Amino acid sequence: MGDVFNAIGRPHWRVDAIGKTTGKAVFAADLSAPGMLWGKVLLARRPHARIISIDTTRARALPGVHAVLTAHDLAFDRVFGVVIRNQTVLAIDKVRYYGDGVAMVAAQSQITAERALELIDVQYEDLPGVFDPEEAMKPGAPLLHDSAPSNACIHHRVRKGKIEQGFAAAKLVLERTYRTQHIEHAYIEPEALLAETTAEGGVQVTGSIQNIFSTRKSLAAVLGLDLARVTVKHATMGGSFGGKDEVMTQMACRAALLARATGRPVKMVNERERSMLESYKRHPYILHYKVGVAADGRLTAMEARIIADAGAYASMSPFVTWRSAVQVTGPYECPHVHADVYAAYTNNCYTGAMRGFGSPQVNFAIESLMDELALKLDLDPLELRLRNAFEQGSVTATGQRLDHHTVSIKEVLSRAAEAADWSVKRESLNTENRSRTDGKRLGIGLACSFRGVSLGAEGVDAAGTIVSIQSDGSVIVHIALTEMGQGVQSAMSLIAAEVLGIDTQRIKCLGADTGRVPDSGPTVASRSTIVGGQAAKQAAEAVREVLFEVAADALGVAQDKLVAMGGQIVQRDRDLSLAFNEVVKMAYEQGKPLMGFGWFRAPATSWDEETGTGDAYFTYVYSANVAEVEVDTETGKVDVLRVTAAHDVGKAISPAMVRNQIYGGIAMGMGFGVLEQYVIDAGIPTTRNFDEYLIPTALDMPDVHPIIVENPDPTGPFGAKSIGEPATEIAAPAILNAIAHATGRRIRELPADLEMVLLGRSLKKPVRSAGGTGKF
Repeated sequence: MGDVFNAIGRPHWRVDAIGKTTGKAVFAADLSAPGMLWGKVLLARRPHARIISIDTTRARALPGVHAVLTAHDLAFDRVFGVVIRNQTVLAIDKVRYYGDGVAMVAAQSQITAERALELIDVQYEDLPGVFDPEEAMKPGAPLLHDSAPSNACIHHRVRKGKIEQGFAAAKLVLERTYRTQHIEHAYIEPEALLAETTAEGGVQVTGSIQNIFSTRKSLAAVLGLDLARVTVKHATMGGSFGGKDEVMTQMACRAALLARATGRPVKMVNERERSMLESYKRHPYILHYKVGVAADGRLTAMEARIIADAGAYASMSPFVTWRSAVQVTGPYECPHVHADVYAAYTNNCYTGAMRGFGSPQVNFAIESLMDELALKLDLDPLELRLRNAFEQGSVTATGQRLDHHTVSIKEVLSRAAEAADWSVKRESLNTENRSRTDGKRLGIGLACSFRGVSLGAEGVDAAGTIVSIQSDGSVIVHIALTEMGQGVQSAMSLIAAEVLGIDTQRIKCLGADTGRVPDSGPTVASRSTIVGGQAAKQAAEAVREVLFEVAADALGVAQDKLVAMGGQIVQRDRDLSLAFNEVVKMAYEQGKPLMGFGWFRAPATSWDEETGTGDAYFTYVYSANVAEVEVDTETGKVDVLRVTAAHDVGKAISPAMVRNQIYGGIAMGMGFGVLEQYVIDAGIPTTRNFDEYLIPTALDMPDVHPIIVENPDPTGPFGAKSIGEPATEIAAPAILNAIAHATGRRIRELPADLEMVLLGRSLKKPVRSAGGTGKF
């Protein structure tokens, strides 16, 4: 078919549009079942304590209460975790953060359940806490887990070249420290699910669950069941952004345990305050960088010591910080690299996956550092980046040669800079600022990134899809990756439609269900289109081969002379054709199997944990943002006026959805950069709801100019790669660089809110109280 596409790249309806716009979509909080009970969990509401005793007598006696459980009522596994199994379903002997659960109830109503929680008497012995990740790894700090004697959850190394030799060759050596904050996912829909027992003694859980297969594994272990007896279904989800993984696994285990204890369905729905107290956040980072550059501005050496706050449990910290290690130098070639990346346990809320997954924090530091270097060297920030940016065949910090895909970092930088009129505005804004008398200053800044696609060396990276053609020519696509609003169902429908040569309106894409599709891993790492899409393409191609066999026989031509397009099976020279429906009918009459299964495993990757070397990802994406801001120097208010965003997505399966991802990514990046902070004071969260947690609204959004760059990748379906996470990971540093350009003052700690811009510090950042162990 060449470059002529039947469905891909063309306007289309999102397959979930009607349900969501008419209110007919069924979210987890809408679910109900006959005899349903309500489940609630008692939170510890203290950061670190030993559980002396739990008395549930009064709660059990309350009319309408059907079950009260503690950790000691659990007969099988009481801990879970994808990477490190140290997170408790319910606290066993000790609570480690404010949102830990210590007991749970199932009752006739939510009111009764809440009343029962009030009747549970828990006796604690408070323990010293540690709330600063640097302090946590020092000798003598309070320990959270026996398996981590220094509170180090993980330590990743990257070693390339000879670091001292690199610094000796430098004309300029710069050392800087940057800090980022806790970030709440702020999805509209709080956590919710329904757990039911099944006739054969199993359990079924339906809910707003991002990763249904990892949840199923934990459920099976906690309930003592075979995987085949556990079904996890994905309900319509009101956002996740990485936030509905472990917290949903924990909720699923709790609800399923209550359902088995009572023999009745159990529903759990978090109100907003409980959600914010209990759920994990984006990791705060402390990033110490030392960098050397030659006289011409080329990097000679880079040394980094990065510490992430893992909070109370491991969650995804080992993988999040590993990605930070891989991308520690940003998209720049540096001959000598020495980096140590840690995650440390603290008594803050635990931290895990969030859109960007370890990249936004590192990108903030690297891209701020590049601007600081440019200022010291009296170079244009764009020019400095172009001198150091990867090229075809460049070698990354981990020793990977970039030669299996198009390395387009210089292309996206140039495209974004040209569209934003960078060179002219960089100087003209300086002139305009000098003439202004209203206290407001204009600035322009840029940032760029490279990002490993999919899971890479984090683990097995494979997915399956089933495509089934019905007797009337309609098509069902069974996918194993979850729709969270990102458009995966629409993307898979477009890919199947492209292969079969039909309109997407003839396709129904079913939501993920562990009982219907093979274990295809988590819906993370922007892997849905490139990995899931290849599986969908293969499944559709398999069933298309059956149609081609039938059509070739009917037309008297060779199969390799046929194409599917425009709702027909057509001979390549278009002399002969059959309607798609007609061929389907013939296939059914001949007893042909009109179902195709596709299974795609990503190309091999490698990693040496000791040296921090290897081919970490099988391909990469490249992005650049240019931000324009107006700063009120008398109030500290920052208005982001315009963001130009260039992203190489390989091939845009749906340009409209790519643009929408960019718009949403800019909004989240803005929040990270100038507004959002989940405040924890000595382990006690002081941010409890959205009235205290500022996220960008429609009125805050800048004019966004998206630029879709297409360099088809040999691995992806029709050349497609990814956009979900790249869209959000460099907006913050571009904005911070623009603020520095406008004000002449560098901010190295996020968020750059009113107080930080005006005073150089944030009034929301608490001074450590007596129980604290350092200033963060």
